[in-house]
Amino acid sequence: MCFAADTAALLPSEIHRYADAATEFIVYRLTDPAHQSWLPASYERTVSRRNNFLIYANDRSEKVQAYRMDLKTGESRQITEADELQANSLTLTPDERGLAYVAGQSLFLAPLAGARVREIYRAAAGFHLAPCLGLSDDGLYAAIVERKTETDRLRLVSVRTGMAATLTEANQPITDPMPRPRRASVLYRRGKNELAMVNSNGAQNRTLRLASGEIGTALWSVDGRTILYLNFPPDPKQLHALREVTPDTNEDRFVSNTSQFVGFNRNGDSSVLVGASGSKASPYILLLVRSVKRELTLCEHRASDPQLVTTLFSPNSQRIFFQSDRDGKMAIYTMAVDKLVEETETEGDQ
Repeated sequence: MCFAADTAALLPSEIHRYADAATEFIVYRLTDPAHQSWLPASYERTVSRRNNFLIYANDRSEKVQAYRMDLKTGESRQITEADELQANSLTLTPDERGLAYVAGQSLFLAPLAGARVREIYRAAAGFHLAPCLGLSDDGLYAAIVERKTETDRLRLVSVRTGMAATLTEANQPITDPMPRPRRASVLYRRGKNELAMVNSNGAQNRTLRLASGEIGTALWSVDGRTILYLNFPPDPKQLHALREVTPDTNEDRFVSNTSQFVGFNRNGDSSVLVGASGSKASPYILLLVRSVKRELTLCEHRASDPQLVTTLFSPNSQRIFFQSDRDGKMAIYTMAVDKLVEETETEGDQ
């Protein structure tokens, strides 16, 4: 069984402040690289709407567990006591009272207040759960992936009842299940370079028409109308580009070239993007202002593998977070961008 660590001690702040060597902007390292810390996947809910706490995973105990960090004090409290917790799968519920995650062969829901953890779903016989999870914007359904030899299947699970239905199957990996905001369908990655969508009843399973080349990060807009994605053109001499596809019309359009982004995230209204460059000569975290297609260097990430530098905005767009192993082990960093990016409304304000 899996229990919430409701009696866990409050862990002291590990925050370290420094001026970035490239820009002299102030950066805060939130976690100590004496142990490893990870942010959830780029499409998960990680920071509270009031910007007062952060969810992350850490291996400071013998096992990887989920933690809640108070962003004002830097203090952390352990949330889970789980076996084989998948850091990538952590996501806050829409009401921010709970944390959903995959651990071992099960999908769990842990109340942040410290009550007993509930096992929502356990992998069917012969299958195991992939380390990914997508929660609908109303918190009623979870999209998961079950695997067995040469078969992946995308499943939609009722959070209330635990009942599951198969939406689609494939003989190649299915990853990154993302329920569509305000609509009854799920976006997912099939293989390495296909994005596909399927209705929540399993109908109209289709591959999206995208620009040629490989696909990096893909994210829904807040209103669920479009998908922003990173395109790596077939010609390696060309710049990595941000593009946007509208699934309802099959329109795919160019947004902006980038300084070789290998991952990105959007702010509250998709007007500004934060990305990690894969350039060895310029290992930077950058802001990209969409309207003028201009970038601003924020700081160095200096990660051993830029592909691992998850980036995200706070819900009000006034702060960015990223992870990097620049100091030896994976740690979480943050910096204020309130003088560079306009504040956006959060879901609770709309």
